[in-house]
Amino acid sequence: MSGHSKFANIKHKKEKNDAAKGKIFTIIGREIAVAVKEGGPDPTNNFKLAKVIEKAKSNNMPNDTIERGIKRAAGDLGNVNYEYVTYEGYGPNGIAIIVNALTDNKNRTASNVRSAFTKGNGSIGTPGCVSFSFDEKGQIIIDKEECDMDADDLMMIALDAGADDFNEEDDSFEVLTAPDTFDEVKKALEEAGIPMVSAEVTMIPQNYVELTDENAIKSLQKTLDLLDEDDDVQSVYHNWDE
Repeated sequence: MSGHSKFANIKHKKEKNDAAKGKIFTIIGREIAVAVKEGGPDPTNNFKLAKVIEKAKSNNMPNDTIERGIKRAAGDLGNVNYEYVTYEGYGPNGIAIIVNALTDNKNRTASNVRSAFTKGNGSIGTPGCVSFSFDEKGQIIIDKEECDMDADDLMMIALDAGADDFNEEDDSFEVLTAPDTFDEVKKALEEAGIPMVSAEVTMIPQNYVELTDENAIKSLQKTLDLLDEDDDVQSVYHNWDE
């Protein structure tokens, strides 16, 4: 039992995502383009594309939008030049931040990310400067109010399917997996009819840091907001205990 509630943070992320569907669809559209370029337009023969389509549907992207994106990417293979890039740095009080982006212009993205850190009184660091303090994990969050199953039964389903850990919070359950067993555990929970608030492979901080200074909180939030508004930025991980 971890004792650190993550459900409020997940709900906050979901609310922000709901308010920025346009950005989510842009991100997924780029992921479709990369997946099609790497493995072709047929999801039955392209596991990466199948995963992106699953992500698109979980974010309520219309089927015709998904199909248009695949067709457009298939007909434009020579012009698909998106690259995955990762930036690491520090916010106020040494808060560790990892930024993953998918971009067709690394100079633009690097400039925008650096500006977001600077405006929030933070700084970009060297590759690996903070990622060592995070673990890549599959994370599944289940809202207690939406789940009728007993905690012990839920835990056994998750562990039997290959989960590494099961944590009970005040308002939620958290299932943690290795990245390569995430799909199996998620499928087992789906087959058991377990509703999930969030299910993703993410970066989990080894330790969380609290901020008590209001100016530091405002500065960090400014950096996170600017990164969230950037269409090139796919995901942001940090160890701030919100």
